[in-house]
Formats: sequence, structure tokens, C-alpha cells
Amino acid sequence: MVLVAPSLLAADFGRLAQQVEMIEKAGADWLHFDIMDGHFVNNISYGPDIVRQLRPLTEVFFDVHLMVENPLRIVPMFLQSGADMLTFHYEATDNPTEIIKIIKDNKLKVGISLKPETPAEVLQPYLNMLDNILIMTVEPGFGGQKFMPDMLDKIKKISEMCADREITIEVDGGINLQTAPLCVKNGAKVLVAGSAVFKASDPADIIKKLHYGGEL
Repeated sequence: MVLVAPSLLAADFGRLAQQVEMIEKAGADWLHFDIMDGHFVNNISYGPDIVRQLRPLTEVFFDVHLMVENPLRIVPMFLQSGADMLTFHYEATDNPTEIIKIIKDNKLKVGISLKPETPAEVLQPYLNMLDNILIMTVEPGFGGQKFMPDMLDKIKKISEMCADREITIEVDGGINLQTAPLCVKNGAKVLVAGSAVFKASDPADIIKKLHYGGEL
């Protein structure tokens, strides 16, 4: 079964507590937090306080995606926030190993994310250190974008690179009941879905279908 990680970015921010309760009851496995600083991407979202305040409300796995410049400066702000995993962008640092070590030393899971134009091969030196790889299937920064089908080959390649390792392959961007089967067929194990879940009339039905790769 594929894991489903609704993206908080698509939630109703006037009712965050209720929205989190809703997606947990609907069967979500992870809750995906998009942390955007207005520099690495052209949007600003929220910081560690939102993660911290929502943590007592749910037992869902907190998947924190740092779309930020200089993650070495930002990571410490999230280490005690209640996050279960911190994922940073390969493109945002010259020293991924240092960031991985800091996160691991604080007993959190760690992931690296790749923007669409970044080739899969850059991950090779870090595979033995990672728990998660997040493949962006849109340009990061804004929700509701259209899925980029040329990322399917990249998902497949990274899945093959990780075949003998316990690394989750996560995809984010334009994921819905039409694009999910394509991603799963090529090796995705975690689907980040924002609008498809939070804007649905029946989120539980959407999550159930995504659990089976969009096919049910």
C-alpha cells in the first residue's frame, strides 16, 4: 500500500486544528509541511511554531519539507518542533553531509529533495545516509500546479538506485487520482497530495484510492 501525505499548504488555515483532525480520521499516513522562505522559492508559508502547535493534536507522521536557502541555519529551528523527518533541498547547500549528520544526531529521519531540473545522479554519494528522497514533480513554491510527466523517468531511475536500500521514494506536485498511478508504477511509495485531498468533497475516499495508487 502506498503512503499518503496530504500537504498542509492546501488546508484552510482558519481551521487548521479541524483540518488536521479531518485528514487523520480520513486515513492519512503523513502530514506534509511545506516550509518556504521567500528566497529559495518565491513564496512564504509558515515556520516551526505551526509544526509545534499541531504536534499535540495528532499522531500522524510529520513530514517537514524545507524549501529554504541555507538549510544549515534553518534546520536547528525545527529539531525540537515535533517533526518526525526533515527533508532539505540538494540545491540549497554545498554540504549535504553536514546537514544530514545534524538531523540524524537529533534522532530524526532525514531526506533530500530534488527540483525538476536536478539529475538523479547527484544523490549517489548520500544514499547510505538517507531515509527519504522527495522528487518534485512541479517547480517548488506554490500548490495547485500541473504535474510534469517528464519526471516519471526520474522517479523510476531513483527507485532503481534505491532498490537495495530502505529509502522511501516520495513525490510531490500535481498528485491526484490521474497522476498517482503513473508515479506508483515508476516506484513512488509516498504521495504528497494537497488540493486533491483538502479540496475534495470526500477526503477519505480520495486517500483510500491514493493508498492503492489511485486505482480502486
